[in-house]
Amino acid sequence: QVQLVESGGGLVQPGGSLRLSCAASTSTFSLYTMGWYRQAPGKQRELVARITNNGSTNYADSVKGRFTIYRDNAKNTVYLQMNSLKPEDTAVYYCKGQPVFAKYEYWGQGTQVTVSS
Repeated sequence: QVQLVESGGGLVQPGGSLRLSCAASTSTFSLYTMGWYRQAPGKQRELVARITNNGSTNYADSVKGRFTIYRDNAKNTVYLQMNSLKPEDTAVYYCKGQPVFAKYEYWGQGTQVTVSS
């Protein structure tokens, strides 16, 4: 069983920045596609950004140019750098990992991001 532990959430003013981290408890992290998802109150969970094991990335249109996903395989960690935050970015952010060799997936417990003045 792989555990994903998110950190880095918090309260930030509009226009501010936060960096989320997701640490994975697996020695095969480099073979995982990792993603960040978010869920706002009353809304469905949505993909924010994804990075494949080869380093290819894709982003939701709403965060393109503001958010950056990257990974450090030596630390078994994926990051989400969030800049120019807006109130509509407020949500619980979840990390998801899926190995390229299997169909199962793992989720973290989530971290709250609140953008408010």
